[in-house]
Amino acid sequence: MHDRGLATLDEEGGECRWSWAQHVQLSADRAALLDDLLSSDAPRHFGVLLDNVPEFSFLLGAAALSGTVLVGLNSTRRGTALARDIAHADCRIVVTNSRNRALLDGLDLGDVLVLDIDSDDWPRRLDRYRNSPIPGYRALPDDLLMLVFTSGTSGDPKAVRCTHRKVAFPGTMLAERFGLGTADVVYLAMPMFHSNSIMAGWAVSLAAGAGIALRAKFSASRFLGDVRRFGATYANYVGKPLSYVLATPARPDDADNPLRIMYGNEGSAGIVDQFATRFDVRVLDAFGSTEGGVAIRPDPAAPIGALGRLPDGVQVLDPDGKPCPPATFDSAGRLINGDVAIGEMVNTSGPGEFAGYYNDPAADADRMRDGRYFSGDLAYVDDAGYVYFAGRTAGWLRVDGENLTAAPIERILLRYSGFRRVAVYAVPDPAGGDQVMAAVVPNTDFDTAQLHEFLGNQPDLGPKQWPRYIRVCADLPQTATFKVLTRVLAAEGTQCADPVWELPPATA
Repeated sequence: MHDRGLATLDEEGGECRWSWAQHVQLSADRAALLDDLLSSDAPRHFGVLLDNVPEFSFLLGAAALSGTVLVGLNSTRRGTALARDIAHADCRIVVTNSRNRALLDGLDLGDVLVLDIDSDDWPRRLDRYRNSPIPGYRALPDDLLMLVFTSGTSGDPKAVRCTHRKVAFPGTMLAERFGLGTADVVYLAMPMFHSNSIMAGWAVSLAAGAGIALRAKFSASRFLGDVRRFGATYANYVGKPLSYVLATPARPDDADNPLRIMYGNEGSAGIVDQFATRFDVRVLDAFGSTEGGVAIRPDPAAPIGALGRLPDGVQVLDPDGKPCPPATFDSAGRLINGDVAIGEMVNTSGPGEFAGYYNDPAADADRMRDGRYFSGDLAYVDDAGYVYFAGRTAGWLRVDGENLTAAPIERILLRYSGFRRVAVYAVPDPAGGDQVMAAVVPNTDFDTAQLHEFLGNQPDLGPKQWPRYIRVCADLPQTATFKVLTRVLAAEGTQCADPVWELPPATA
């Protein structure tokens, strides 16, 4: 990319480019259109149901210039669930395209105006606003820019309030931290309705004056080719994309690419190391959420598996609100006191960057209690202050009167060479409480006797952590940002279409 700005590839490989000056003008044109369509007598919210296409970026710029609010609509939502999101966020307009328009067919959207950017109506509407002046609106840091829905892995998604500050600060911080500038190109393939893509991708390119290379949807097979074609030096990720790229056939020249930095979250330590080695790139896996109440910076000196140091003002608390004792490990580095060391990360100093949920006071009250932000994320801390992720509060299990968490059990199961992906969750125990169930995606065929023997040899797998049921899946249900939908697995329980193995109990 010689003239920094926005570049995109379509499914056929066709390429389009815009300079930043052109981008700003196109955003100003759309800001004028939005000003006319969204009167001030109601929330000035418009939904965007698009893949990573240029219009998404232009419309986000338009929201910033006009004081309107862009609502990122998840294209994996369907039917009444999608209609619920549109209504909940008070969208008065939904901008979509031919690829996603059918998702709205048959939905009761009331008087919401639907605009299709692939229709003849869209350019006609824009014609009267071409070359509009840059609006005089000047945003304040706490003005609302976006509503971003949470992933909804454990329930209905919540609309997180994303202010101008909440988008601009991480963009500026990351651009400065990594020394990015006008010679760099940010590769953006994570969905733009998600905060990771906006705060760790789009905003970074703006702050650095770098180029953006847009891919409509993430493709593992096209990743390296895109990086080379665009000269991408920085890319963001969330969830499993690193492992998907690693699953593509290795080539001798994989390390011959311009990529310098991969920044994201939820990559396992082993996958991060493999990706960094194979593609000769610095991979930084940070911790954060859409809400922004707790953020942990990666620390190169951290032990394997640690997120970084626990920030000042953040504590790991047990269900009674008391600080958990430090984690202890065996000689192999395995956690041995998870029953007392694991708790919820709580920002005891206040909300951090959490600006609240939209139109959901009950969810606000659940997050903010007594002036403290409860993250819903489970963790444990070692003697040196390094923190390790242990799942989410929705991943709590209660087995024989003992509180357990899913993430440590998942890590143990992933040591088994026959498993490629694992999700652990609770299913009801007829005698009361929960039983442990795991959904696995195998690499090869396996037998329960071999697995039983393997688990029996894991010194950090307690008898109450022992999986009762193993569900063998071709793949795991997941969100558009590659997070496993454990609530779907838990709801199906043992009554599912996949094979389910019942393991014998742990050997005493």
